[in-house]
Amino acid sequence: MPPSPKRPRAAAAAACPAMLLLLLCLGWARGHSRGAAGLPPNATTPISIMGLMPLSQSEEDQKSKIGRGVLPAVQLAMDQIRNESLLNPYSLDLRLYDTECDNAKGLKAFYDAIKYGPNHLMVFGGVCATVTSIIAESLKGWNLVQLSFAATTPELADKKKYPYFFRTVPSDNAVNPAILKLLKYYQWKRVGTLTQDVQRFSEVRNDLTGVLYGEDIEISDTESFSNDPCTNVKKLKGNDVRIILGQFDEQMAAKVFCCAYDEEMYGSKYQWIIPGWYESSWWESWINSSHCLSKNLLTAMEGYIGVDFEPLSSKVIKTISGRTPQQYEKEYNDKRGDGQSSKFHGYAYDGIWVIAKTLQRAMKYLNTTNKHQKIEDFNYTNHKLGKIFLDAMNETNFFGVTGQVVFRNGERMGTIKFTQFQDRKEVKVGEYNAVADTLEIINNTIRFQGLEPPKDKTIIQEQLRKISLPLYSILSALTILGMIMASAFLFFNIKNRNQKLIKMSSPYMNNLIILGGMLSYASIFLFGLDGSFVSEKTFETLCTVRTWILTVGYTTAFGAMFAKTWRVHAIFKNVKMKKKIIKDQKLMVIVGGMLLIDLCILICWQVVDPLRRTVEKYNMEPDPAGRDISIRPILEHCENTHMTIWLGIVYAYKGLLMLFGCFLAWETRNVSIPALNDSKYIGMSVYNVGIMCIIGAAVSFLTRDQPNVQFCIVALVIIFCSTITLCLVFVPKLDKDLEEVTMQLQDTPEKTTYIKQNHYQDLNDILSIRNFTDSKDGEKAVLKNHLDQNPQAQWSTAEPSRTSKDPIEDINSPEHIQRRLSLQLPILHHAYLPSIGGVDASCASPCVSPSASPRHRHVPPSFRVMVSGL
Repeated sequence: MPPSPKRPRAAAAAACPAMLLLLLCLGWARGHSRGAAGLPPNATTPISIMGLMPLSQSEEDQKSKIGRGVLPAVQLAMDQIRNESLLNPYSLDLRLYDTECDNAKGLKAFYDAIKYGPNHLMVFGGVCATVTSIIAESLKGWNLVQLSFAATTPELADKKKYPYFFRTVPSDNAVNPAILKLLKYYQWKRVGTLTQDVQRFSEVRNDLTGVLYGEDIEISDTESFSNDPCTNVKKLKGNDVRIILGQFDEQMAAKVFCCAYDEEMYGSKYQWIIPGWYESSWWESWINSSHCLSKNLLTAMEGYIGVDFEPLSSKVIKTISGRTPQQYEKEYNDKRGDGQSSKFHGYAYDGIWVIAKTLQRAMKYLNTTNKHQKIEDFNYTNHKLGKIFLDAMNETNFFGVTGQVVFRNGERMGTIKFTQFQDRKEVKVGEYNAVADTLEIINNTIRFQGLEPPKDKTIIQEQLRKISLPLYSILSALTILGMIMASAFLFFNIKNRNQKLIKMSSPYMNNLIILGGMLSYASIFLFGLDGSFVSEKTFETLCTVRTWILTVGYTTAFGAMFAKTWRVHAIFKNVKMKKKIIKDQKLMVIVGGMLLIDLCILICWQVVDPLRRTVEKYNMEPDPAGRDISIRPILEHCENTHMTIWLGIVYAYKGLLMLFGCFLAWETRNVSIPALNDSKYIGMSVYNVGIMCIIGAAVSFLTRDQPNVQFCIVALVIIFCSTITLCLVFVPKLDKDLEEVTMQLQDTPEKTTYIKQNHYQDLNDILSIRNFTDSKDGEKAVLKNHLDQNPQAQWSTAEPSRTSKDPIEDINSPEHIQRRLSLQLPILHHAYLPSIGGVDASCASPCVSPSASPRHRHVPPSFRVMVSGL
């Protein structure tokens, strides 16, 4: 049969020899009741407190080391409380029971203490999480308040399940508000978690998620592992997690940092935040299980931040005992000597003071409300006294050796310290005060491996791939030169519009060609303007404007050129049109029709599917300056939904226009009147423009991601095509005009006879053009009769050496060309003008004008008759 509850304490202690020995050594084996033998003369009434903790002597049992390590602190506190007579006429009587960190044994020890021991007013202790949670869940039924100094498991924070449980040590979850404060301090808004699959760590992680929720901090990845963390570490890196919040024990920590070394997740770009309660030099014990070199492990560990509760306050302030934390620490070390130490000793010391102050407040409450009831009247069925003790403990607020001792829903609002691993040792770098919710970073102690704290993610700096300003300047200068050249051609064309050569080449159409070229030139300025020069809205507007300008410029230039060629084709290829007048106004109508088609296409394009500014993003690139950022190149484009269809329509129309021009050039290729026929130059222009456009379009498409190259190709193609076209159209006219002026200035009366004799053969060449007149045979007869009458005059002045030369060479000789030109110009001017709406063909004034050169004055009347038939 078990001993009765009234059995002397010595008998109960005899059932546990190890505990009895410990109690005797500490001098705490006292009588059970007042007046028992062994009490000093001035003895006070003992108040029993149940002490539950592991106390075995096993060196391998880490939890037992905690129990043995806090006993000197507990003894110091009880001695000081007794010396101050804080509970007079009562004294604390702490009765220890060894739980052995075993659920069954711990529960048995608790019930034995209740059944066989005195009425314990409170329970002090609770180290092992499972034992503590089992006992704490049953406290309400016994009206017992429990105060733990070492149970940090978050599970015990559930006040619905453990309403009578308190602890002086902060919970494992208490580090989460501190971590939140640290994240905000360094403006880290994106983190990832790596958690070992153990309930203790999972609970902390879950609580951290709730703490960060709504604080504008993103948990971008949550990883859990059982044994091998490498896969999870790799996933964190793949998700670009830079700030890693870890929850794992020492053994797994060694593996985690080895994996981090393999994945290069260390150094200036990463920050690891892990538990700070590991033993000193913990990595040395687990280096073999991590399968990596010690130097590699230390390299990856360098700079990690540990978070744990502060064992003792660093403030030099007197505590409730009248001692500073530093003075207490010295007394504790002196008390324990060479015995076991524990980082929980300060919380155990403050815990005894909490119990004493709670009982003191309860005594005062009873004295003011019910003078007939005393605290020693408490029993396990006395719910009223149990509630008084509970409320009194909730009111605890004093400065202890571990800082300000305050409870919030039974949880200690303590101080959290931050340490950093620096050069193979942990250095305190800051602390968080939970009561004031303040974070203090110790100056110049925290060291980051970069010039600044790591970024919480890869900072992606979008960088616009823009047109190089020097390139834009160079091409703009070339464009300006082209426009100056076009302006010079325009000036020449307007000034000399009444001269025979220019007037016969349709000066108004020439002006349109120049205008089209200048519009094409102008589009280059717009193609070079991107986001570095203009706003997004302006760029989108430019997308439309430059398309319109280039399209209209192309049609204006080539439309006018092809219209001129069509008129030559109509005159020289269709006999029935010999008396029809084709004025420049009609050609302008043709060009206007071409432009109208352009406008219809462009307007439909703009209304149905307008061009928009789109941004193309490319793969990230490292920062050339070596900063901890990545460059993401972006490129602006002018695009729409059906870009291919609209471009196809435009290209098809322009292609048909060029084919029509090629057809006209081919049909009029035999019209050998340079002043009228530009077929050769049109063919050359179409060839050059076609080839350059095909090459330019292909290269531009291939260099889509290189705006400088693309702009350079497009600009050079436009410059080349516009310049070549204008030069082919106007340079020959300018040369011929200068040549005629030069020949007129060099003309003398002595040469008249020679020119006159050679006019007949040149005129015969001109009139031999097919369909040139409608009385071909009659004209040839007139010419033949004239030649028969003057056979000697025709060749009498010819040079003897000329007859021996090749006929083609003789015909194309400079002298022959000059003679032929001097004859053609006045005749063609007089004959072609009626077709373009000029003077009447019957007018002979151009041939006998007093201002005409001598060689132009000797045209026989029969020539005027033949030309008038044009």
